[in-house]
Amino acid sequence: MTNDKKHHKSPAPAAIDYDSMLSGVAGLLEQARRASARAVNTIMTATYWEIGRRIVEFEQGGEARAKYGEELLARLSADLATRFGKGFSRQNLQRFREFYLTYPPERICSTVSGKLANRPDSRNCPTTSGETSQFGLQDIANWFPLPWSHYVRLMSVANLEGRAFYEAESLRGGWTVRQLDRQISTLFYERTALSRNKAAMLKKGEKPRPEDAVSPEEEIKDPLVLEFLGLKDEYSENDMEEALILHLEAFLLELGGDFTFVGRQRRLRIDNAWFRVDLLFYHRRLRCLVVIDLKLGAFSHADAGQMHLYLNYAWEHWTHPDENPPVGLILCAEKSRSLAHYALEGLPNKVLAAEYKTVLPDEKTLVAEINKTRKALETRQKKTTVLSRK
Repeated sequence: MTNDKKHHKSPAPAAIDYDSMLSGVAGLLEQARRASARAVNTIMTATYWEIGRRIVEFEQGGEARAKYGEELLARLSADLATRFGKGFSRQNLQRFREFYLTYPPERICSTVSGKLANRPDSRNCPTTSGETSQFGLQDIANWFPLPWSHYVRLMSVANLEGRAFYEAESLRGGWTVRQLDRQISTLFYERTALSRNKAAMLKKGEKPRPEDAVSPEEEIKDPLVLEFLGLKDEYSENDMEEALILHLEAFLLELGGDFTFVGRQRRLRIDNAWFRVDLLFYHRRLRCLVVIDLKLGAFSHADAGQMHLYLNYAWEHWTHPDENPPVGLILCAEKSRSLAHYALEGLPNKVLAAEYKTVLPDEKTLVAEINKTRKALETRQKKTTVLSRK
């Protein structure tokens, strides 16, 4: 009888050593990416606090300055945007101002972050506004060990004790911003305060859920970080989606001179949530923006609700006074069935809605183009896969 053990081949030592090295290098790169994101976030938070301080102190420089606070933010926003691009809208500057007022110098030492920074091996935090000029960005960064996105979320907690609680737990448990957001949204502080067994509640609350995880890539591509560094973040997570968006962009521009390209994957922020509009066009004849959202799955009511959210934002923030309300186009490129749907419910009158329907491309034409393009892309992908295997 043949001994099976003689024919069993064990992995070569070199293969085992390589797998170990690969795992180690991958772990090192992930660690480096996280450290890079944390380093940028630390300086970013310190910078925003310092900008807020300078805005507040400028406003306090006399009654005349205090009277035109909103004008100051609008003027500063325009000048900074000219020099540094996105990230310095009036709303963002207002947030920096709020950050400083939430964490003024005289309160920093009493916060959890301030106590952590007030270590023997680091410089003390200030006790008055007048002392802040002697501190550099790195000194300020020591007072705020959490990422900027955490402080943005913490500022929404009006209760001082509750805010201190969430700040302390974030530091102690290493919470991601998703975990912090979940705990605030589910009133974790209030539930813990009412609980008879607070230790058990805290132990249970410190355990992250799978959806709380933030990958190193997500940390680096955080819109707040990219915005601060002045980097573009026009990217798609899906190759098929990206190819369809690029083709749709070219197709609409070829329909005639009415469509003018404005942006691809245009970012917008509503409260603490970030969204991306796949394509943004301006229609010269209708004198309105056209917001286009592409979905690779079936159409749902949530898609319609999200589009109306985009349209309300575009109407308030992107539309000029002499322009008509924006129109939305939802494209669902499902494998079995595609759909194109115009969101026209928000228009002020039926006449305008009828004009929009007459001028805009027919929905059936758009569906046919999406289907044709998708099939071509899938065929190309199959050919590429077959060639790569040969």
